[in-house]
Amino acid sequence: MANKESTFTNMLLTMVIVTSIAALALGGVYKATKDPIQQNQDRKMNAALKNVLPDFDNNIAKDTVSVQMEAGEKVMLYKAKKDDELVGVAVETYTMKGYSGLIKLMVGFLPDGTIKNISVLQHAETPGLGDKMEEDKSDWSEQFNDKNPAEYELSVSKDGGNVDAITAATISSRAYCDAVKRAYDAFKKEMKGGK
Repeated sequence: MANKESTFTNMLLTMVIVTSIAALALGGVYKATKDPIQQNQDRKMNAALKNVLPDFDNNIAKDTVSVQMEAGEKVMLYKAKKDDELVGVAVETYTMKGYSGLIKLMVGFLPDGTIKNISVLQHAETPGLGDKMEEDKSDWSEQFNDKNPAEYELSVSKDGGNVDAITAATISSRAYCDAVKRAYDAFKKEMKGGK
């Protein structure tokens, strides 16, 4: 069998074939997983909304608003109503100040600004330490429930606030407080508009 001489044309043709096959395979995987991933995210979002809000009977997707914050970021608010009366507002919030970066939360407020409950949507904090912010890992987040940030300082006690930090995870605790504060600021901004 004779060795074929490597030419620029042969190498280019080989690269085109290999990248085309890889691109088709990647496109197929994306198409096959796109809908299940979206359905999983929707399920997680709906579970978080039900966890942080009082019982509601409206189509919450139609009562969703985006609030522009001062730093240019947008925060999503979901208004829960029962018998056409506002019973709560859920705020999808975030912070980039976590030990491992992004933390996303869903914070539920009663109409007077009192925190009903908080669900963690996403984080990459250290297992066994920062991940104690999750309800199923510890009861740490319960200290926020039934507190109104108008009177409850949303910072760790080490910084002069009312929040007891997670042991050995002060950075994660500060980040969590930052996300909750951002949610409260968005809530106040939206409610001040009387909507």
